Amino acid sequence: MSNFGADDPAAWFRLCRLPATTNRTRLQVLRRFGGDAAAVFAASPKQLRTAFGTKPALPEAIGAATRLDVSADLDWLSGADRHLLTIDDYRYPALLREIPDPPMVLFVHGCWRVLRRPAIAIVGSRNASPSGVLIAEHFADRFCAYHLVVVSGLAAGIDAAAHRGAIDANGTTVAVAATGLDRVYPRQHRALVHAITQHGAVLSEFPPGTPPLRRHFPQRNRIVSGIALGVLVVEAAARSGSLITARLAGEQGREVYAIPGPIQSPLSRGCHRLIRDGAKLVESVQDVLEDLPDTAPAERTKAISGNDPTLTALQSQLLAAVDYTPVTVDALVARSGLTTATVCSMLLEMELQGVVAGAPDGTYTRLN
Repeated sequence: MSNFGADDPAAWFRLCRLPATTNRTRLQVLRRFGGDAAAVFAASPKQLRTAFGTKPALPEAIGAATRLDVSADLDWLSGADRHLLTIDDYRYPALLREIPDPPMVLFVHGCWRVLRRPAIAIVGSRNASPSGVLIAEHFADRFCAYHLVVVSGLAAGIDAAAHRGAIDANGTTVAVAATGLDRVYPRQHRALVHAITQHGAVLSEFPPGTPPLRRHFPQRNRIVSGIALGVLVVEAAARSGSLITARLAGEQGREVYAIPGPIQSPLSRGCHRLIRDGAKLVESVQDVLEDLPDTAPAERTKAISGNDPTLTALQSQLLAAVDYTPVTVDALVARSGLTTATVCSMLLEMELQGVVAGAPDGTYTRLN
């Protein structure tokens, strides 16, 4: 499978770099042209004026973007395990597509398939206490034991501890970056980022070359919460970016959880505020698991206890081709006689049903 599912990635890179526009505006431009990025830049000046007569700056911005050199972006995309997922791509995370301001595109380094698996976000203070770090690592470890993907924002402190806890448990973790994926921020996380790409994925809505700008971090937070079933806040000061993530989670209809701490600690105040405002107080992983929707691990465990009667005929045909040892998508295509697109789409559904399990290297294993 190619790193990009459509015909003209250059057009998408240009649309991502549309001058002086927000993600919402770029989505509006895309929808005006039927979701076809190439059509935006193939339109004549008259067509653009007709489409955006109430926003005269847009035709000029599109004209400027048409002349952009995106060869460096294409070079980045051609690298191993690098992907560009557009909002209408079947690989795009379904939960994220439902939020009020979904990213028009996602740049992904690692295994894109993990973005479709049930996930829980763990966030907290950059200046975490030693106790907070241990708690984040422990919860990440236990979530991975239940086959949940651990999501966080790659920041120092609790975020890094969550990623490390998942990696040390040989689980799966996803980091949402606030920069282009050709950069690492903070810089000391280079080794961590490499490990995350081997155990999941790093993603961003920002194209290659984007530096760490202050305004991008709150923007990043809506993705952290948007791809997860819920958000667990481990430590947070009274004024904390983690509280922004928690607020966004609530607005997105996600569950919000918080771990209480010592009343003397400033890092407890944010969590205690969340609990007063309705977040669920968490003392153990079970407090979270019992509260998740039907795609939570308990449901998947039930699904793998025997043959799943809800499988379609095509899914049963594909399942017969899956071994109890890892097998590649190409091998499944050859064995089943189905198309690559059909196999990939059904594998995502069957993974959520608990019938097969996907690994970060792109292989799949039968579970029942």
